[in-house]
Amino acid sequence: MRADAARNLELVLTTGARMLAEDPAASMGAIAAEAGVDRRTVYRRFASREELLAAVYRARLDAIEAAMDTARLREAPVPVALHRYVEEIVGVNRKWPVELSRMRADPEIWARRLRAVEELEVFLQRATDEGFLRPGLPARWAGHVLGRLLHLAARELPGLTDAQAADVLVDTFLHGVGQST
Repeated sequence: MRADAARNLELVLTTGARMLAEDPAASMGAIAAEAGVDRRTVYRRFASREELLAAVYRARLDAIEAAMDTARLREAPVPVALHRYVEEIVGVNRKWPVELSRMRADPEIWARRLRAVEELEVFLQRATDEGFLRPGLPARWAGHVLGRLLHLAARELPGLTDAQAADVLVDTFLHGVGQST
């Protein structure tokens, strides 16, 4: 793919992600206009809005999987891996703000999402086993809390870099917001 075509595709996908997060009914024409590309360019690449949406979700999953690899969740010390993961995912959530849970209809995308969730759960169990998280919490609770904090940080801390947002989020996740006694 030519560099300009790749750049246009990335622009269409990231613009689509942002617009679809704001308005799930956003049209391909509106996305093309906002991305600054000709509508025909989008329709040549994607035959339908559903194809565009699936491409956005695949791009988001690619970014999530790359973030997990960068974090080295299975090898790095827990605090290091957690901070890397959070910093990367805050960036992913800012660039690709669409919610993957809406893609249950696409078996490939849904299976990839579930694999990523399971990989995170394995890491969080390691964090618990190593004493960084409290044992005895309901199943998957830590993952749900971390996921919500990640979405909240991406949306509510726009003035912070991804690394600064990760500092706040990791401290909140590991220590809560209450004062220790």
